[in-house]
Amino acid sequence: MKRFSTLAVISVLLCISCTGTKKYVTADGMMIGTTFHICAELDGVSSADIRAVMMHTDSVARASYSIFDEGSLLSRINRNETDSLDEHLMRNFAVADDVWAISGGRYDITVKPLTEAWGFAAGRGESNPDTDSLLLFVGRDKWHLENGCVVKSDERVQFDLNSIAKGYTVDMAALALERMGAENYIVEIGGEVRCRGVNPSGRPWRVGVDTPYEGNMSPGESMCGTVSLQDRALATSGNYRRFHIDADGRRIVHTIDPRTGHGAVSRLLSATVAAADCTTADALATMFMVVGDEEAVRLAVSMRDSVQVFFVLAPGEGTDEEYEIFSTMEE
Repeated sequence: MKRFSTLAVISVLLCISCTGTKKYVTADGMMIGTTFHICAELDGVSSADIRAVMMHTDSVARASYSIFDEGSLLSRINRNETDSLDEHLMRNFAVADDVWAISGGRYDITVKPLTEAWGFAAGRGESNPDTDSLLLFVGRDKWHLENGCVVKSDERVQFDLNSIAKGYTVDMAALALERMGAENYIVEIGGEVRCRGVNPSGRPWRVGVDTPYEGNMSPGESMCGTVSLQDRALATSGNYRRFHIDADGRRIVHTIDPRTGHGAVSRLLSATVAAADCTTADALATMFMVVGDEEAVRLAVSMRDSVQVFFVLAPGEGTDEEYEIFSTMEE
């Protein structure tokens, strides 16, 4: 395990200057409540065309799996107004199921009652929620699928896909670019990334690693390094940006352990994951934050042929280092 003096969360070094022998188009804007940035090699396509595609992707995301849009299909499922899943929810549920199995049940998309009670879903949180009562309808055993429909064992079961949906949105945007003819591109939405091919200089895409000190709310402003990325996706989960202080002055982090109903306690401060698709990378990053540092390292080593990680941990006792880093990514 290497020692290092910074934390790590992903931002993107996009095409600051899209010059070279190929024609690259850039576009940026806002979608799903965050920013997006794209650089892609495309002929006959303008920045406005790309933004239009991203706005369509945004509308699909909001209509399907947003927990913040009361009219979304997921919100209606949570209110028991329908039980039918669309193709987007089917994909999210399938990947979430795979990661649930890897985690031994510690990654679970039925955590919405808990994230809502703590103030990380729609609405305001409580200072000391009754987690014991909420845990009665949290768990993978509380639902199953039948013929494209979700069947709940208790109508109070609700789903929160925030740990996976942004990665899925990145994948949707990337596939839309490929349908437009892009073979070389990078997509970044809210810090989650998927790329293919090469950048305008003909080299692998470079992705910056933020220094995630508390109060650093501007991705890309303070970076501690960069990594190369080609035909891969990258996602990060960490608690230094998503937390709130309750009435008693306690710091409540957003990564909820579905076994306890409380924020996960671990030396792991952030988890960055590279995988074949961003849906999987996003879910795995959250999973690693929940399972704890020792189990996260063990799982990362066992998965290193298909998934690479960059973990930042608080220092162990008796060390004079500020932080520790464990990585299976190539330098």
